[in-house]
Amino acid sequence: MNAPVFSTLGCRLNAYETEAMRELSEAAGVQNAVVVNTCAVTAEAVRKAKQEIRKLRRAHPDATLIVTGCAAQTEPETFAAMPEVTRVVGNTEKMQASTWAAMVPDLIGQTERVQVDDIMSVTETAGHLIDGFGRHRAYVQVQNGCDHRCTFCIIPYGRGNSRSVPAGVVVEQINRLVERGFNEVVLTGVDLTSWGADLPAEPRLGDLVRRILRLTDVPRLRISSIDSIEVDDALMEAIATQPRLMPHLHLSLQAGDDMVLKRMKRRHLRDDAIRFCEDARRLRPDMVFGADIIAGFPTETEAMFDNSLKLVAECGLTWLHVFPYSPRKGTPAARMPQVAGPVIRDRAARLRAAGEAAVARHLETQLGQEHRILTERPDMGRTEQFTEVAFATPQPEGQIVTARITGHDGRRLLA
Repeated sequence: MNAPVFSTLGCRLNAYETEAMRELSEAAGVQNAVVVNTCAVTAEAVRKAKQEIRKLRRAHPDATLIVTGCAAQTEPETFAAMPEVTRVVGNTEKMQASTWAAMVPDLIGQTERVQVDDIMSVTETAGHLIDGFGRHRAYVQVQNGCDHRCTFCIIPYGRGNSRSVPAGVVVEQINRLVERGFNEVVLTGVDLTSWGADLPAEPRLGDLVRRILRLTDVPRLRISSIDSIEVDDALMEAIATQPRLMPHLHLSLQAGDDMVLKRMKRRHLRDDAIRFCEDARRLRPDMVFGADIIAGFPTETEAMFDNSLKLVAECGLTWLHVFPYSPRKGTPAARMPQVAGPVIRDRAARLRAAGEAAVARHLETQLGQEHRILTERPDMGRTEQFTEVAFATPQPEGQIVTARITGHDGRRLLA
């Protein structure tokens, strides 16, 4: 093995940062290394990270094995105790050229085995910018970290406090991506709607979106997960008036019951979520929503869960990310009265079933419609609402094509 092998677990931001680490390691001349970029969002994510580490060590017995990411940041001692692991590197350190320069054979024996500093002391803007991630859709990290302390969430302790990339830097990068032929850019972050709070004049995410659309020719701009209660008027105006802003929003809802939301220490209530979806859909009738929902949060009764289940229809949600609740050591929710495991799994299954039914309804409504589709492969692309489409005849990759929807297979549209 020569070039490092990377394994990414978790979110799109992790995947983005893996590409940044790939560039940094190549520039440093790192060889014969395996890098595992971990996720800490659930206990299951940490278990999968350990499993992946053991599998990769068996496949590469002589390689330097480096563990990084959110789980490495929050539980460095867990991974340092694994005999398969050579180095444990924190989320700040993984984005620094000096870290990778020290991973070459002549220097690696001189560096500390665990390189994880206090993430809460980090104040600089979000990390390394790369010119493109993904073959035809580019992801641009504009924000990192989170200032909120939801009672179930370990992520602020893995990512630190919120930091924003200045708008001018973001615009410059997107212009470079457009010059390279990317037809769609996705803005990513840990708490995207907090963008700008740490910058001079405290601009809002809507200001950034409008500036991107005014100063770049990007054909399609997409926003990743947002907190709907923090959406500003400028972003709502962009939703209403900017056709290049895609009609697809993924919402961090987490629950549909007011008591559960309060115990989660969320900033919205059930009616806030419903009202936002109604307002956004009124401004943009073709808007499609995804959402994160947790099943079996501590103290959740059947009636409370039923409110979350009903929220799928009341908000008109389509793409659900369902998380069975998993206690994370050090979080307040881990000390609350827990719901039994079988009950959590049953509720998660019922939420997923509701999500599958919502997808089926969405697919039915698209029959006979024409869509502008970004092709990701000759046989597959995605609509503006991020619905997957299978093509009957091969299409040019990376282009936006117009096609009529002729059917669906229960999972994706056919065109």
